[in-house]
Amino acid sequence: MSTHAPQEWRDWHARRVATVSGPYGPLTLTGTHWPADHPDGRIEGLPGVWTERGDGIVLRAAAGDGLTVDGEPADGEFHLGQDGDPTATRVAVGERHLLVLRREDRWAVRDYDPDAAARRAFAGIEVYEYDERWVLPGLFRPYAQGRTVRVPHADGQRRGLGLAGELAFTVAGDEHTLEVAVEGDGSLWAVLADDTSGTDSYRFRFLRPPAPAEDGTVTVDFNRTLLPPCAFADHFLCPFPPPGNTLPIALRAGSGTESSTDSSHRPTEGVSAAPAAVNEAAGAECWGRRYGGRPARHL
Repeated sequence: MSTHAPQEWRDWHARRVATVSGPYGPLTLTGTHWPADHPDGRIEGLPGVWTERGDGIVLRAAAGDGLTVDGEPADGEFHLGQDGDPTATRVAVGERHLLVLRREDRWAVRDYDPDAAARRAFAGIEVYEYDERWVLPGLFRPYAQGRTVRVPHADGQRRGLGLAGELAFTVAGDEHTLEVAVEGDGSLWAVLADDTSGTDSYRFRFLRPPAPAEDGTVTVDFNRTLLPPCAFADHFLCPFPPPGNTLPIALRAGSGTESSTDSSHRPTEGVSAAPAAVNEAAGAECWGRRYGGRPARHL
């Protein structure tokens, strides 16, 4: 990392590395399980009986399962809704946290293990040298009403991605736009690819500009481009860029790839593929190559 980078950016990057490598960060996700795929409620590797029921999951636990719910030994039946954060789930088994979540109309259980191999092998996040030329003035243009587009995800399936407007900026005299979502705090979120995707950088990345001013102006700092969660663990489902969000420029800025002390634990899905890996067919091909064509069940 360049010693000429602003200290504020260096601090931001250090916080990002700390978050990723934390006890319940993305590197610790070892499985995403769908109770609906297990009619008997038994999920390999998870103690207890897990059943999807309407607005949540019902967990039946026995004293010998070693589960805790709300910090107390679990013995009985518990109705579980969606957890908000893997650091504070209702259910745990030892140091592992079992997070309940909902994706579209399905319920799932994620297993976060602080002793995950990927976390132990993690050696950092490779970043491009900080370049102030990638700090650009931008303009957010909201849509008259939000829209949802169906985009391929990392498992080759198409799901909805909510979009609220477009973010415009200029590079070398040419205007470019990205379709973006608006987060609860007003900040923006873009899923994007560029001419480095799948070669010099991961096959797609995220960008989270701050909330725009009242007139729509916002700073677009590509030095803060992020790797998606699925760059760190196979069990995340990440959306690919929507149509139009593959920039015809080489965006050598921000996070490029994840570094590991052991290449066998490093997610390489799509890293060696061509930029076209962001399309649906390539996503399905990548899933089939890596997982033997099994049905998509990961977030």
